[in-house]
Amino acid sequence: MKKVSWGIIGCGDVTEVKSGPAFNLVPNSELTAVMRRDPGKAEDYAKRHGVKNWYSDAGELINDSAVNAIYIATPPAFHEAYTLQAFKAGKPVYVEKPMALDSSESLRMAEAAARYSCKLSVAHYRRAQPRFQKVRQLLQEKSIGDVISVNLQLHQAYQPGTENTWRTNPAISGGGLFHDLAPHQIDLMVYFFGFPLDVKGSSLNRANLYDADDYVHAELLFKNNIRFTGMWDYNARLEDELDICEITGTQGTIRFAVFSDLCELVKDGQTKVLEFDHLPHVQQPMIEAVVKHFLDEGRNPCPAADAVEVMKIIDKVTGKIN
Repeated sequence: MKKVSWGIIGCGDVTEVKSGPAFNLVPNSELTAVMRRDPGKAEDYAKRHGVKNWYSDAGELINDSAVNAIYIATPPAFHEAYTLQAFKAGKPVYVEKPMALDSSESLRMAEAAARYSCKLSVAHYRRAQPRFQKVRQLLQEKSIGDVISVNLQLHQAYQPGTENTWRTNPAISGGGLFHDLAPHQIDLMVYFFGFPLDVKGSSLNRANLYDADDYVHAELLFKNNIRFTGMWDYNARLEDELDICEITGTQGTIRFAVFSDLCELVKDGQTKVLEFDHLPHVQQPMIEAVVKHFLDEGRNPCPAADAVEVMKIIDKVTGKIN
């Protein structure tokens, strides 16, 4: 493979700006074909994004000889099946997060990658963004000394109509908004600190606005006695909305948001605001790294094993597994 020719399965909203255009912007990469079950929407996407081929059947896209890599951007319920189809066709996969409905499915996907000798990367794309790479660098350099604790909070107000989306249908998403958004946050903890030694948590459906839980609490223990506490409330009051993660060390604090631009280093009584360029396509750094990996020019930016661990953490916190 000298150039990655992508086929997208599921060219919905997430691909319009966040990822889709980036496939044509990174070196040695091109978007060759797209698929959506609604042929009219598939054709419209292809025309608007200058894509040569479009399909309403995933199998036809996977077997397109012009396509040599697959990006799966469907809801999680379809990730495993499409990944296996791609592997059987001998094509590497870049799959959206969460990796699958649960840790069992994600583990089967990882095992299939090994069985078919196909590469598999997961779209925990924040780990490739300059802001979070800077946070990781500060931690590795011990800019705040030895890390003691991490406190993360995400409080979001209810958005009318949320109950009518696939994201709050556990049969399609695996859970609720926690399953949709928390993988970004939990993966960053894995990226910063490695796999946890212990996981505890609980989840509740407090508002009963839809079938999925809307209130989640997690406690993770990482090596060196780093203790993480997380709280997710998806039915908060509008005035209580919050997106913050604070990493406290013996010599200072790193404070950042996961879904907005806040990033600060607090040390010696001084607060330094860390600023980064706006990313028009937030997945572009990750896609560039995945392309290099698929071309044997770089390591896997998010190996399946990391994403499986994230799914295990989510399953333990929400009570799917012990």
